[in-house]
This record gives sequence, structure tokens and C-alpha cells, in this order.
Amino acid sequence: MGMSVTISAATAQDAEQIFRLQYLCFQGEAALYGNYRIDPLVQSLDSVRREVAEDCVFVARLGDEVVGSVRGRVAEDGAASIGKLCVHPRLQGHGIGARLLHAAESALAGQHGATRFRLHTGHRSENNLRLYRRVGYQRVGTAEGADGVPMIVLEKAAGTYVATA
Repeated sequence: MGMSVTISAATAQDAEQIFRLQYLCFQGEAALYGNYRIDPLVQSLDSVRREVAEDCVFVARLGDEVVGSVRGRVAEDGAASIGKLCVHPRLQGHGIGARLLHAAESALAGQHGATRFRLHTGHRSENNLRLYRRVGYQRVGTAEGADGVPMIVLEKAAGTYVATA
């Protein structure tokens, strides 16, 4: 009998697994840009622990293993920033990323009062852009990451849920 992937709020005990998973998952992004100093690769474990304690963080679990995560926080203007969405490479393409996004969006709107969601991804990150478009995000601008990577900024209104496979 196989196990199902479950989505739940992260706990303090998940921080180290999130940290390791993030490092693994963002290697492909770093290679795409030839930049191994992108934020997810240089973030400290203590910083991940703080985010798990202070932000809205969800994980995908396969048994006891954390195989995906996403983080979000609501700003004073009601916009929720969602970031560091990652799914273990062996499980990508099965809807886990969309499920994590939906869980974060639901909590950020329902429990934290978010009125819209904002996220960003590298301009060459076609798989990410495809997922974000599929779940209702639209391009609203561009920005430059602190690491120099050109980013595309996407948004959608809270309550805008698109059915995903």
C-alpha cells in the first residue's frame, strides 16, 4: 500500500527538513541563472526557524518526510507575499505545488486577512511561471532580486481559486 502526500501547517520540528529540502530544490534554479548565491541557497537554518515560527508556513509530507514547503506573510496593505515554494524533484509534476499554494492562500486570506497574493520567480523559470498562471496568477511587473536575478512579479486577488489537477 502506498502513502499519500498530506499538506499541513509546519511545526518548529520541520525547520531542518525544510532547510535541507529548500537547498536541494533550488539547485536547479541556481543552475538556470548561473548564480549559486540566490536567497534560498544562502539562507541560514536559524532564519528558516524564524520563518517557521513567525510566518504562515505549510509543508507537504510523505510519511514523516517533508517533501514540499511554502511560506507567506501578510503586509500592512493586505497583500500576502508567498515565497520559497519547493517540491522534492522526485515528486514534481503531481500537483503538490498547487496544493501547497492553495493551503497557504486559504490560511493567509482566512486567518490573516490577505486581500491579494503576490509572488515572484526568475524570468527564465518556465515551470514556475506555468504553475502560477494555471492557478490564476497574472504578471504585474518585474523586479531585480537581491542576488541580481531578473524577476517576474505575479499577483491574484484573494478568493480567486482556480481548479487544478
